[in-house]
Amino acid sequence: MKLPHRRQFLHLAAGAAVLPAVSRTARAQAYPSRPVRVIVGYAPGGGTDIFTRLLCQALTERLGQSFIIESRPGAASNLATEAVLRAPADGYTLIATDGAAAVNATLYDKLSFNFVRDVAPVGMGRAPLVMLVHPSFPAKTLVEFISYAKTNPGKITMGSAGIGSPPHVAGEMLKLMAGMDMVHVPYRGGGPLLSDHVGGQVDVAFNGLQQTLEFIRTGRLRALAVTSVKRSPVLPDVPAINDFVPGYDLSTWYVLGLRKDTPAEMIDKLNREMSAALVDRNVATRLADTGVEPFPESSANLGKFVAAETDKLGKVIRAANIKPE
Repeated sequence: MKLPHRRQFLHLAAGAAVLPAVSRTARAQAYPSRPVRVIVGYAPGGGTDIFTRLLCQALTERLGQSFIIESRPGAASNLATEAVLRAPADGYTLIATDGAAAVNATLYDKLSFNFVRDVAPVGMGRAPLVMLVHPSFPAKTLVEFISYAKTNPGKITMGSAGIGSPPHVAGEMLKLMAGMDMVHVPYRGGGPLLSDHVGGQVDVAFNGLQQTLEFIRTGRLRALAVTSVKRSPVLPDVPAINDFVPGYDLSTWYVLGLRKDTPAEMIDKLNREMSAALVDRNVATRLADTGVEPFPESSANLGKFVAAETDKLGKVIRAANIKPE
């Protein structure tokens, strides 16, 4: 058998080495070549669902493939995350969840996954919660509220969307930082909480802007402060808790992610497309109307943000001794 000439051999070897890179590039260019499934960890109509539908509509227009939303509520989005991590790492199944992903890492002892380790975030938006009281509550400002709480320990009822939910953690963080004592009243979701709060059944609650703006504007609830480090453009006259309790900063966030072992070129492509969609004028305007701020960062930076949030919120959960239901 005649061996190939050395120059020919080197040429063939070099071509073979290039093939994987060419293959990866071609795969990224073709992706997605079929509909993409997005599993939302909550029921339709909530903040995560609204954010996901808006972003997926933009992605469908940009990429020419349908992004099909499937709601799978339960266990604060843990069930949805487990379903995504059981699916193939081929870029065609995404998780859509919120800040509960950071809370759950500490709240639950025996999760079958580690969100920071196992999920690559590809798109995110952030929004403050708003601290609300019923109009009949005697305090008109946050300063008055803190003073009232300190002189009436254990007499203020603080409703939340459930034990360990971001609104619950927001309230516990304020209790710890301001030295207050309030009685936690957990509900099974934000809807029942909002209904009872408007009806005067609880004194204070931390809730999303999307769900409460109409109640604030019509005077059925009074906004005392927002939980972000700065004021929200949606409520420019409402101060930030940080203005009076320095260092307080807790925003809710919505995130879409893929299995981390998905091919890197697919993660990068979807991340670029989502970032571009988030800053599109039409999308950004619609998000702003609900108090959501686009967070167009690389997947690596989004992962660092989730890791930092997991650490920060974990400290609050342990300090407040929050236990799951």
